[in-house]
Amino acid sequence: MHNFTPISALIGGIIIGLSVVFYFYTTGRLAGISGIFENAITKSSNRLSNVYFLLGLVIGPLIYYNIILPSEDIAFTITHSYGLIISGGLLVGLGTRLSKGCTSGHGICGIGRLSLNSMLATVIFVAAGMLTVTILQQYGIHL
Repeated sequence: MHNFTPISALIGGIIIGLSVVFYFYTTGRLAGISGIFENAITKSSNRLSNVYFLLGLVIGPLIYYNIILPSEDIAFTITHSYGLIISGGLLVGLGTRLSKGCTSGHGICGIGRLSLNSMLATVIFVAAGMLTVTILQQYGIHL
């Protein structure tokens, strides 16, 4: 493994965990991204707080990369295929509807609440990801 970074992963996990607890205690709501996104679009109550939360997901990393680590080069590429990006987004949306939540809702908030449904959903998410990577590597597909 060329990208094994246990210390930064541990620090990131602690920050995410503390953020979820802080969000729950200040709003009384779980920090599942798909639910927050849905509520930002469909609900009139708490819409602004949901939009702020989503903006923070985008602005936070930009601030970190441009202010805290301006000299670090992060090797990251994404496909230029709009069809692949759109179809991937639709499949992710379908998956979150089928599983009644996303990886953040089930994997972070649900497991922390000892929800058996969330534990099962998280195992399925991870297994599907592993299967997808294995199939793509087996056929030499590089997205």
